[in-house]
Amino acid sequence: MIILKSKIKSLSAKLGQNAVRSLSLYRRPETQVPYKTGQATHETRPHYIPKAGNLTPGISALEYYDRRMRLSTHLPARSLAIFVGNQVQYSSGSVFYDFQQDNNLYYMTGWLEPNSVAIVEKQADRGNEEDVLLHMLVPPKNEHAELWEGERSGLQGAYDYFNADYVEDINKVKSYLSNLLSRNDYVFWDDKSKGQPVTPASKVTSFFKFRNFNYDPSFTMDDLLRSSSKTVKPLSPIVEQMRSKKSEAEIKVMHAAGRISSRAINKAMGKVASREPIRSEKNLAKYLEYQFVKGGCDKQAYIPVVASGQNALTIHYTRNDDLLYQDELTFIDAGGKLGGYCSDISRAWPNSTAGFSGPQREIYEIVLNANKKCMDLCFERNNVSLNQIHEISIDLLTKEIRKLPGFSSISSYDLARDLYPHYIGHHLGLDLHDIPSVSKFKTIEEGNVLTIEPGLYIPFNDKYPKAYQGIGVRVEDNVVVGKNFEDSLNLTSLCAKEVADVEALVKNGVTTPGIDDELVILDIDDNII
Repeated sequence: MIILKSKIKSLSAKLGQNAVRSLSLYRRPETQVPYKTGQATHETRPHYIPKAGNLTPGISALEYYDRRMRLSTHLPARSLAIFVGNQVQYSSGSVFYDFQQDNNLYYMTGWLEPNSVAIVEKQADRGNEEDVLLHMLVPPKNEHAELWEGERSGLQGAYDYFNADYVEDINKVKSYLSNLLSRNDYVFWDDKSKGQPVTPASKVTSFFKFRNFNYDPSFTMDDLLRSSSKTVKPLSPIVEQMRSKKSEAEIKVMHAAGRISSRAINKAMGKVASREPIRSEKNLAKYLEYQFVKGGCDKQAYIPVVASGQNALTIHYTRNDDLLYQDELTFIDAGGKLGGYCSDISRAWPNSTAGFSGPQREIYEIVLNANKKCMDLCFERNNVSLNQIHEISIDLLTKEIRKLPGFSSISSYDLARDLYPHYIGHHLGLDLHDIPSVSKFKTIEEGNVLTIEPGLYIPFNDKYPKAYQGIGVRVEDNVVVGKNFEDSLNLTSLCAKEVADVEALVKNGVTTPGIDDELVILDIDDNII
């Protein structure tokens, strides 16, 4: 096994404009790599993964190897941990969705190609590296398929680039797994079909039924495991506990995604003061998506909320098909995704160079203050859970809104039911709502990455003052939990949220030199972002 080590550099909080290395004078190098791969590598896409030894942006082969070794400490001897990758999904006919890999498989290997299986085998319990093996069953090279669908890394790529100890053609999955089961006693895996209608498309135990591959339609993992009489246990709880605490490298990637997304949102605020302001929700949604990618992200992390005025009262408003009306608040919940890691930001700003109206400012400041005070709670030695932070947010919002005319009699129950119907936040990482098996009552720990997102949404109801009805505000940031207060880090601090900063943007626009340059070399380690 070849492991490419990379030196971990300290995290920099460098902010401001994009630093861009122009490729306008570059030419594609004449020296060709031995073979093409099905995903970006340092050898094939050095602008995207500039550092030798990294398998994915910011994450080294050594870190992926260390993750598998850490996983093995949770497994008894003679165990298999089976990660089943995802398939390409189709919206209609031959029109496919953007491929999304199973995040647990990706977390353990960095492998992004569909229709694959990764297996971590722990042979003994001596603590030796030789006792932990990575098996990868992947689609083989296929000239005809690659003509239509693009290159595949193939078996050799899984061995050379992804450091598999053993590789095999995915078509031989039944015999290969049978052989592994014969020499092991425990199996850790997740049946993704549980709780869903069992169909050929959803029953992952049938594995990969698609063109250019041979398969046994009668074969399922359930059948194989039942016939083997092995002890079967769920795998996700173990992996999600690991994923809950981010490494320094993961935090650097998420910080990069947060800064790129923050700049994009600042630029969107600044469009209010431009000669070509954005007039509709759908155009603002596409503007943000474009700016995320232009700034260095791979894509948007999720379907955004872009809501003008009263549309923000719908918590997950994703229609994004209305106009942006002057003098209403524009509310967005959006973020970019980089190297698989999500950012998640909510902001609201006045769609007018006059700034906030009185009622808009009052609601906004209440939410903003709750956001900042709850963020201040996010450190391990504070010994609080996410649920306790949520209860504190209810108390903060209730006390402050009672000071406004017409809200003096509101109870915390009324507020949580009518004006603040969602939770204070969630874990963030490879999934937007990361690691769902980790309880919200668990004390937060150093390395957790949380969203803190209090909000107020005043409905059209006569029990609330008319001047405030139709105002919806959420202020959301992404926080790395530190051991102490001073160790915590706001990954989205670059995104304007103070009233003075927001009003400066909507009145004057963005004036930072180079802010609109395209980022073409994604050098996370050297803080090129």
